[in-house]
Amino acid sequence: MKNILSCFLVLFLLISCKQEENKTQTPPFEEQSRTDLKDPKTQSLFNGKDLDGWTIYGTEKWYVENGILICESGPDKEYGYLGTNKKFKDFDLFVEFKQEADGNSGIFFRSSIEGTKISGWQAEVAPPGSNSGGIYESYGRGWLIKPDPEKDKALKMGEWNKMRIKAVGDNVTTWLNGQEMINITDEKIGAAVGQIALQIHDGGGIKVKWKNIDIKEL
Repeated sequence: MKNILSCFLVLFLLISCKQEENKTQTPPFEEQSRTDLKDPKTQSLFNGKDLDGWTIYGTEKWYVENGILICESGPDKEYGYLGTNKKFKDFDLFVEFKQEADGNSGIFFRSSIEGTKISGWQAEVAPPGSNSGGIYESYGRGWLIKPDPEKDKALKMGEWNKMRIKAVGDNVTTWLNGQEMINITDEKIGAAVGQIALQIHDGGGIKVKWKNIDIKEL
């Protein structure tokens, strides 16, 4: 009888500890709401009101409407970028985006911009079947890694999507709506530091909405 009671007691303690652990455990970054991001190292890059902290490159349209950042093709139908004034090295970046019209865009990191020429690495944001979450090196080696095509179903065209980009040293991982898209280790990426930049592709007819742009420096 004592052995049975002892077993029940041990089991009860194990369950209690597990429940307490679940209460205190931080959820994965891509599942957190902005109110959960209480770490002092985490900052919002977009204030929901204007483009303070950012610089527009090119003639394409970047504006804020009802708390949403919008990029839209302008009359020149060329490439355009919205870059942070601050440079970043190691970080965990969280962005929500919604593609309308063509929706061909991207999120650059550790980049530098002159006019509309950008050097750095892009986490692709594109229509279905176009490697969203893959890493492309601008004015360099081109595609470094593309996601498995099966993973593309994580993209919700015309709906809000959550993308996470984590860069630490020479390692980069991307997630789309909780699905890990790629993981790459590259010395050239590891040696760089630079701006975060949102892209609008050339060709015209593109419109992408952005919100909840949060970054945690590591």
